[in-house]
Amino acid sequence: QVQLVESGGGLVQPGGSLRLSCAASGLTLDTYAIGWFRQVPGKKREGVSCISSSSSGDRNSYYTDSVKDRFTISRDNAKNTVYLQMNSLKAEDAAFYYCATDTSIIGGRQCLNPSWYDYWGQGTQVTVSS
Repeated sequence: QVQLVESGGGLVQPGGSLRLSCAASGLTLDTYAIGWFRQVPGKKREGVSCISSSSSGDRNSYYTDSVKDRFTISRDNAKNTVYLQMNSLKAEDAAFYYCATDTSIIGGRQCLNPSWYDYWGQGTQVTVSS
């Protein structure tokens, strides 16, 4: 049974930083695409950052334009955990953040599309406010 557990959300002032973690069990994250997504009430879930499937021959990291140069996705294979380092946070970054993975081959920027993923964590809330 695949389980993803996010942690690290909280309240931060504009310009501050947070690091989100996504710990996986039931599959090896190194093999599959993994993504971070966010959602605010009333809006669609948005792809924030992802690493494409190793089977796609890609394994690059991708970011939505609004977080480029501020957020960094990384993976610790020994801990089977993926991180999202978020710096220079803005009010518009406030949302529920989810990690997701899937056993299908997801290559390139497709890994930012939430519709590709079957396995989701429960989410962690990020609030950016002074």
